[in-house]
Amino acid sequence: MQSKLSISAGQYSDKGLKEVNEDSCGIRIPEEPLLTTKGIAVVIADGVSSSAGGREASEACVQGLLGDYYSTPESWVVKTSGQRVLGALNRWLHGQGQQKYGSAHGMITTLSAVIIKSATAHLFHIGDTRIFRLRNQELECLTRDHQMWGAGEKTFLCRAIGADTHLEIDYRSLPVETGDVFILTTDGVHGWINDKALKSLLVEYRANLERAPRAIVAKALEKGSDDNATCQVFAIENLPPQDEEEFYRQLTELPFPPPLENGMIMDGYRILRELHASNRTQVYLALDTETDTRVVIKTPSVNFEDDPEYIDRFLHEEWAGRRINNPHVLKVVEATRRRRFLYYVTEYLEGQTLKQWMNDHPLPPLSEVRPIIEQIAMGMRAFHRLEMLHQDLKPENIVIDNHDTVKIVDFGSTRIAGIQEIAAPVKRDHPLGTLDYAAPEYFEGYAGSYRSDLFSLGVITYEMLTGKLPYGGPLSVRAINRVSYQPANKYHQEIPAWVDAALQKAVHKNPKRRYEAKSEFIYDLSHPNPAFIKLSSAPLLERNPTAFWRVLSAIQLVIILLILIYIAR
Repeated sequence: MQSKLSISAGQYSDKGLKEVNEDSCGIRIPEEPLLTTKGIAVVIADGVSSSAGGREASEACVQGLLGDYYSTPESWVVKTSGQRVLGALNRWLHGQGQQKYGSAHGMITTLSAVIIKSATAHLFHIGDTRIFRLRNQELECLTRDHQMWGAGEKTFLCRAIGADTHLEIDYRSLPVETGDVFILTTDGVHGWINDKALKSLLVEYRANLERAPRAIVAKALEKGSDDNATCQVFAIENLPPQDEEEFYRQLTELPFPPPLENGMIMDGYRILRELHASNRTQVYLALDTETDTRVVIKTPSVNFEDDPEYIDRFLHEEWAGRRINNPHVLKVVEATRRRRFLYYVTEYLEGQTLKQWMNDHPLPPLSEVRPIIEQIAMGMRAFHRLEMLHQDLKPENIVIDNHDTVKIVDFGSTRIAGIQEIAAPVKRDHPLGTLDYAAPEYFEGYAGSYRSDLFSLGVITYEMLTGKLPYGGPLSVRAINRVSYQPANKYHQEIPAWVDAALQKAVHKNPKRRYEAKSEFIYDLSHPNPAFIKLSSAPLLERNPTAFWRVLSAIQLVIILLILIYIAR
């Protein structure tokens, strides 16, 4: 039987001696696929009693996080999703507090949350609620109270949701193990029960965690707690498969398709002809017999039928494509029929690759290049907004259709941040992009970033304008320090110096010195950047110190040689 993430849990809240319970808590265990891609969420909140809308604030935060977190893109990492949702809740509470209660502090709450995704716990914390972990009979508090001391030995909250338009969130992640027990409490509990007593109760009720929170709250009230008291307890019962054999069984629920030939029908698709074949995949033009539309079918190569890393990557190609909805990215077609084999379907584009366009348009004017680059950048933005890196932008992976719409068409090297968080017994090192267009940081062993994709876009732009590569050839570990940027107007004299400066910045070997945003690069291709104009008119020593000293050394060498020849004669 295939194992998957599961917990046993219990929660309980009591108003205690107060008239109103301003605490709130909740647990959400979603069905697949969200259980894998987003995980299990456990949240506790304590509405601040001095806030008129404390109860509303705590309930809104718990319900909001449990709902909105699962609405964020599955490709986002947990940290991004959690911080975006909590940031939005904070702004809403702050505004509602002013609108409903006439006070900037009208709706304030503290909050702690644990999200278990794969084999990792992600902790979010604001205020004085607490998260504990019991492992191997050792109880550890995983959060720090956001309090400060005031007059009369009193403590005051210095951080809470809804208190200010800016929210600072404590975040950390840590690996989990089967058997780990997590405890979330409000100060009405941990303010009255010490760690020793809390641990004793957890050990006593470990076999029945549904009863544990009630027993812990009862003990706090017995000890004299005069506040609302809330406790949540959950234990990690199962984690996703960590052995390769079970992981492979899950991947191969669908068999590889048989060899496909013209005229064959597979799951309602009639194969018309083969479009492309390599040792890794086959691509076919097909007709959907239900809708009478042409589509493209991509199938895995039988050469990798027993390779779980390859199958995992192939599945994620479709996963990535189905989550991107952008006119400048190839559309993956949603399956409407049961599939008997492993493959995926995309729209069919009639047109030519950018590589073919470049062959037909040597040294094109800037006016023809800019619209194409702008559309590629819009497609890239769709990847980056979902925390995906394409990692293999090249002219062969870009198509210009018959309506002059430019589309990115390949997802084979895409790195998906949210998927990288899901533990697996196989490596998820995506294949490096084509050498001519890959950013140098990849060769040096560093992880890519948005600026790595921008490097590829810069190289493509340079090649479209000049027919050459900016460093004379592909970069490699050996070549990085030996080659230098070649000015684009060396090959195409009509390219303005300020455009060349924009290209040089986009393909800089140091990613920190490239553009921070694609929009800046696109803008500088059409609007002379004053900084570049000033730079182009500056002395060579200021523009390119290395080139200056090289020229000076060469002149000195010639002079020395002439002197030696003169002396010899």
